[in-house]
Amino acid sequence: MSNTRRAADDLRRMIFTGALGPGTDHLESELADLLGMSRTPVREAILLLQAQGLVEMRPRKGMRVLALSPTDMRDIYDVLTELECLAADRAAGFGYDQSELEPLSGAIADMDAALARGDREAWSEADDRFHSELVRLGQNHRVQAIAGMMVDQVRRARTTTLHLRPLPTKSNEDHRRVYEAIRAGDPDTARRVHNAHRTHAKDMLLGLLDKLGLRQV
Repeated sequence: MSNTRRAADDLRRMIFTGALGPGTDHLESELADLLGMSRTPVREAILLLQAQGLVEMRPRKGMRVLALSPTDMRDIYDVLTELECLAADRAAGFGYDQSELEPLSGAIADMDAALARGDREAWSEADDRFHSELVRLGQNHRVQAIAGMMVDQVRRARTTTLHLRPLPTKSNEDHRRVYEAIRAGDPDTARRVHNAHRTHAKDMLLGLLDKLGLRQV
């Protein structure tokens, strides 16, 4: 792993855990000392995180961690819903066999197992894998690239609300229905079910952010 990638992963983790809080400013030299590396990979890592909407680079002030914006999350979910629904539609038309869909069904099984033992963090990780695999199965590289730019912001918002939401049993049921539609070669059902799933997830997330005092603007 390159130093730039390691720096980006470390900074992302610190943003998600709150070690680098929203609205805080951090000089490149400070972050380089914190991570134990030179300023060049840190600067490159900041630019990567800026492209993903997590931070902004400010002249002479270094990196600012962006606050979690409900308005941004609403817009991101709207775009991501369209992209993932297209992927689900396309995936259902490719005639994948059961072995090719194993990563998708495996993610669902892992989500079920995580809920059975009350491990929301493991559920979240398996949920990420499901959505990533769904996009990959759609076989559209531009969709994959655009969706990939948004995933960190979605993950950050979900981390903030993970223990405030109801147990995500409905989410698992929705995923299973999408999987079954893809396996059955039913694009319309795959798109419709996934659209309803993402719309419900967006509404719930925005409601939780509102309860946290992060209101729509």
